[in-house]
Amino acid sequence: MATMLSGAAVMDGAILVIAANEKCPQPQTREHLAAIDIIGLKNIIVVQNKIDLVNRDEAIRNYTDILKFLKGSIAENAPIIPVSAQHKLNIDLLLQAIQEYLLTPKRDPNKPARMHIIRSFDVNNPGTLIEDLMGGVLGGSIYQGSFKVGDEIEIRPGLPTREKNKVKMRELTTEITSLYIGDSSVSEALPGGLVGVGTTLDPSLTKSDGLVGSIAGIPGMLPPVREELNLDIKLFSSVIGSKEQEAVAKIAKGEKLLLNVGTSKTMADITLVKKDYIEAKLSIPICGEETDHVAISRRIGGRWRLIGAGVLRN
Repeated sequence: MATMLSGAAVMDGAILVIAANEKCPQPQTREHLAAIDIIGLKNIIVVQNKIDLVNRDEAIRNYTDILKFLKGSIAENAPIIPVSAQHKLNIDLLLQAIQEYLLTPKRDPNKPARMHIIRSFDVNNPGTLIEDLMGGVLGGSIYQGSFKVGDEIEIRPGLPTREKNKVKMRELTTEITSLYIGDSSVSEALPGGLVGVGTTLDPSLTKSDGLVGSIAGIPGMLPPVREELNLDIKLFSSVIGSKEQEAVAKIAKGEKLLLNVGTSKTMADITLVKKDYIEAKLSIPICGEETDHVAISRRIGGRWRLIGAGVLRN
């Protein structure tokens, strides 16, 4: 779930796929719709898939169940398109709906460049000679401004270090040496889609997704690094993703929760609880600004389950 939230944080729209041959909604479908709501995605298409596996009456019954499930949610007015991916049925209508409903948002090219980091790599093969080593590579989605080859960028919060049994973050600065969109090398990358950013960073820092959750951008122009969070919260009536749909208990002082902010995730120790407001100390600092959306999860039955959402306050 945490991985899905990190990926969804860089999306401008969503396609919610619901199988026609299963009871609607499934626990995972509830999770995905809740995630869409938390992140604030408003451009949504619903696909009723696998209609080739049911008869007409079953398909209509499932369609009605989908309407009931979506009522009152952020996807209430989303189009529902019956599809058989196996037989390529209605794929043309789905593509048409993508053009009509998943509109590309307007971007301001004059804003300071920022990119959510969702992957980081060491692209060197074992045994590569020192003189042939390539710098670390960042993968992510630019959400404002633009990146150009040769730009200096800052990565925040950056590199985790441990001081006196406490995790501290150290910002990193580097230079962009290359930009890739798909298999194509470009000199400038704009918002939307995914981009690979070659840097002069030591590849040991970027290997195994070591910088996932950070934000890259113009030095000195990134959101602040926070070791504590103040959140306006809204808890769900029932636990998302649980078949039993048990009621969500109130958050308690001293409780440990998992928080997702953008593409970052961190454990939080709750230090203050009021009616619709909490304060928390973080095990791993995050980079975030006021009004950022936060997903709140609690460990239930050995798994992290969504229990609510919050908005970051200063």
